[in-house]
Parts: sequence; structure tokens; C-alpha cells
Amino acid sequence: MKVRVDKETCVGHGRCYEVAPEVFGEDERGHCLIVREEVPEKLAEQARYGADNCPEKAISIEE
Repeated sequence: MKVRVDKETCVGHGRCYEVAPEVFGEDERGHCLIVREEVPEKLAEQARYGADNCPEKAISIEE
């Protein structure tokens, strides 16, 4: 599984890194950073939950 963020769409709500800190982080402006682009199976549910919580749908997941 791969995780990506559209930096143009992300406005920095921070929900992704609040609910999935092992997959997502924050930059100096509070916008999403991908901590693990290649997500191991044990963190797949966390990655999906973080993506689902993005109000702008800026996070995409490739299975």
C-alpha cells in the first residue's frame, strides 16, 4: 500500500496525523507529511482511517 498527499489540496486540519501518527506527520505549517509512503500491512488500517478523516480528501491510497 502506498499513501500520497496532494499538497495543493491539504489545508492543515491535522486530522490525519492526529488519528494515524505512525503514517502521517506535520510540516512547519501544520500540513500533512507522509511519514511512511510504503505502508506495512500492520499500519494499513491506520493509514485508511487517516485518509478517511481528511475533510478535503487530499490523501490518496494505492492498494
